[in-house]
Amino acid sequence: MAETFKTRRAEYADATREALLDAARELFTSQGYQQISLEAIAQKARVTRGAFYHHFSGKTDLLDALVVALQADAAARVRAASAAAQASQRVSAGIAAFLDVCSEPTYRHLVLETATAVLGSDRCREIEEASTFGLLSAALQAQAARGSAAAKNVPLAARMIGRMICESALLIDSAEDEKAFKADVQRIVKHTWDAVTAGPRTKA
Repeated sequence: MAETFKTRRAEYADATREALLDAARELFTSQGYQQISLEAIAQKARVTRGAFYHHFSGKTDLLDALVVALQADAAARVRAASAAAQASQRVSAGIAAFLDVCSEPTYRHLVLETATAVLGSDRCREIEEASTFGLLSAALQAQAARGSAAAKNVPLAARMIGRMICESALLIDSAEDEKAFKADVQRIVKHTWDAVTAGPRTKA
């Protein structure tokens, strides 16, 4: 099998793109998307304006790539947390991991607060379905395949459960006891999950 390798130019291009994403992540989180210029991002990344436009068509395109990366990382963390837990605890572990991700300043500000206004709801849903919400949907689909999912519209159920977690994360800062608040969220979401996956009830 031929060895796959990158040229120095390709490696430099990848490094430049990552530097721009890292710079944007830091600046957008600390100062806000609207307040940051392309020049500030390029300067932070130590690249030229021309290098910026080689990778991104503009600030919106950069935010799109950043949200995709954040969602992919969130999905990987949820997947890892679920895989590391015992079978009976995988759903709870996944819920807890997703809530933790949603609570982080960068994810909360860029994905939950900024993305919809800048990228539009349709694009945000597309990104979610390919990452975090896609995991929820796949888990519910697996339940449906075993005949134990009560929800007829699995994508809708997955979206509603995912949105519960995201919306709850926006309230964490105002909670008097963050640990207790997260525990409450996890219980509520788990009860909802159990209700969706309980299967059809038999009549007495």
